Amino acid sequence: MLHEFKNHITNTLPFLLESNILIACSGGLDSVVLVNLCKLLNIKFSIAHCNFNLRGTESDGDEKFIEALAGKINSQIYITHFNTEQYAKERRLSIQMAARELRYNWFRNLVSDYQFNYVLTAHHADDNLETFLINLSRGTGIEGLIGIPEENEMFVRPLLPFSREMILKFAHKNNIQWREDSSNRETKYLRNRLRHTVIPELKQTTPQFLKNFQTTLEYLKESNEFIKMEVAQIRKELLEPLDDITIKISIPKLQEYGNPRIYLYFLLKDDYGFKPWDDIAQMVTAQSGKQIFSETHRLVKDRECLLISSLAEETSDREYTIPEAESMLMIPSGTLKFRSVSELSNADLKTIYVDKEKLKYPLTVRKWKEGDYFYPLGMSGKKKLSKYFKDEKLSLLAKERVWLLCSGKEIIWIINYRADNRYKIMPQTKQILKITIT
Repeated sequence: MLHEFKNHITNTLPFLLESNILIACSGGLDSVVLVNLCKLLNIKFSIAHCNFNLRGTESDGDEKFIEALAGKINSQIYITHFNTEQYAKERRLSIQMAARELRYNWFRNLVSDYQFNYVLTAHHADDNLETFLINLSRGTGIEGLIGIPEENEMFVRPLLPFSREMILKFAHKNNIQWREDSSNRETKYLRNRLRHTVIPELKQTTPQFLKNFQTTLEYLKESNEFIKMEVAQIRKELLEPLDDITIKISIPKLQEYGNPRIYLYFLLKDDYGFKPWDDIAQMVTAQSGKQIFSETHRLVKDRECLLISSLAEETSDREYTIPEAESMLMIPSGTLKFRSVSELSNADLKTIYVDKEKLKYPLTVRKWKEGDYFYPLGMSGKKKLSKYFKDEKLSLLAKERVWLLCSGKEIIWIINYRADNRYKIMPQTKQILKITIT
């Protein structure tokens, strides 16, 4: 196995040979063999061990074993202790998920504090098979069926091509000692039931089962890469930036592809975090105004399109005040600038001119609300903002981002859209105030 491991590192993971490595070592067979293999290849590494305090004296015994191993091979060792049960209870996690979260967070901290390049974990081919079956039993997309990634951020799993049987034979042949975790024999965990009951039966029925599984896994990975390339091309065709923080998907254009559900799934799951497949698919035929949320984004149905916006950049409902002496104000949609001028020049959506003597200070800037109305510049009558937005065909997201410049209770300007007729420059105007948004 040493020869095969060396070839795998040299051909697939050569960067490990020149890196400062941290090896996660529980004291079990897999991680102890990984430590020994890296030592034989003269890879520079330190050892990290977590004591989760879940098995009493057995956990303490694992810790002492790791300390002795590190001393024997003259390796730097980092050890931490966790109150895993309390952590799981506080965050309403299973013990397994709590332990995983604790150790990976600690590994990241060690990498940051001591400038390690990579963290090696001892996941192997049988672990991959178990993960595949667990995800399959729970229902998953293709990502859940391609197994544990060999490289993921700073984490590298160099034993993935090797079976537990190969690792065990190497340990026996080289008189390697390890610790047995008694909890691994408990079949109350799904992974252990698969490991001790289901997988042995599959291997007995089909002796080449693990090898065949690894071949299938490679096919699935290749298929997933192909899908990613196709989605990247489709993304260019379907995702249209509306403004700095909004992306538009045309529903008619989407439907030209024949299966909106599958395309939406792949377009939205990675970059925007939308996972509930059926909820996403229903957005195509949902009523205008329907919206769903991921942890980072919002998806809104707006007439014949879907709009994606980042929750991190959603604007606030804060109200701003502007004293008469103020010449500049920063608001979420830009910077307002106020300057007295002697004559008019070209006005546009970002520039208005008002009669300063008609203003009541302090001015305010706020979001619009239902019932607001104004007198559109060039018109004598008033108009509700809701009707104006409808006529302008503003999307739900665009309406939510509208800011108003106000004098008392009266609207001076729907910023970036239209000024109010009551404040326009007249022949008798003595003070002209130029207001711009940049």
